[in-house]
Amino acid sequence: MTFDKVKMLEFPQRGDERGHLVVVEGEQDIPFDIKRIFYIYGSDAEVVRGQHANRKSEFVLINVAGQSKVKVKDGRGNEAVFSLNRPHTGIYLPKLMWKDMYDFSPDSVLLCLSSEHYDPNEYIRSYDEFVRIVNEE
Repeated sequence: MTFDKVKMLEFPQRGDERGHLVVVEGEQDIPFDIKRIFYIYGSDAEVVRGQHANRKSEFVLINVAGQSKVKVKDGRGNEAVFSLNRPHTGIYLPKLMWKDMYDFSPDSVLLCLSSEHYDPNEYIRSYDEFVRIVNEE
């Protein structure tokens, strides 16, 4: 996977005077079938979550409340920081992309949609090992 596959997504907002509704559907609004959903909340601004890459899993991250930042690295010298601060936008992360989530607001709820079920063996938790793996491919 190349760094240019990382992208911000904007989801359609529907609503009226009663409020807003955002619908996100697998294989339509995001580029994979959703197999796992989890969310992160209650993290202090100083906490860094993630700090890993995945061999198989693709992700879409959406801050459905509050805000946070996501730093992504491809292991080949490219990196970018994305601010997730609108509940109708998210970031698509392909497999083999290092991710750090941080700078959480007190009300942050970071929704994570994954293309794979949890498998601890597909996680790369050492950045040095990640760099070695992506540069061997």
